[in-house]
Amino acid sequence: MIVSNSTPLICLTKLNRLHLLKEFFVEVCIPEEVYREVVTRGKEEKYPDALLVEEAVKEGWVIVKKATEMKRLEEYGIDKGEVEAISLALNLKCSGILVDQSHARFVAEVMGLVPKGTIFVLLKALKNGVFSFDDYLKDMETLVKTGFRMSDDVYIEAVRLGKKLAEKKAP
Repeated sequence: MIVSNSTPLICLTKLNRLHLLKEFFVEVCIPEEVYREVVTRGKEEKYPDALLVEEAVKEGWVIVKKATEMKRLEEYGIDKGEVEAISLALNLKCSGILVDQSHARFVAEVMGLVPKGTIFVLLKALKNGVFSFDDYLKDMETLVKTGFRMSDDVYIEAVRLGKKLAEKKAP
């Protein structure tokens, strides 16, 4: 089980890779605010990824839970979904959390959590042979084209790590 914020759900759905979360974590818990951000508002905006996340909730492997918010987290300047996701991970005593924004990752670390993100999931899939290095690179390119924000350094490091994993798998 892992707790997720909105961005990894949205990004993995855009890549048609949401299923990786079920494969790697079995259950994904999300707070009510993340559901509102991804599904409720997503459907209002007619985003197709909203329907796919809603379907995962209906299937029961994405579980919406009420978070007892830790108000002091708001002092860090993170948004409500991030506050609820970090709070939920702490409420559930779940050390892992999927969150992509650097400031929210920092807060998660300060709170004793182990933040992972969309790129982590893609690297894990590459390592496990779910897809090829070429597919991984296409996904990275699609992330950038669909508005996923990362520094050049993060992108270069993600490509380097992907290449290293692919080379280890090569015969």
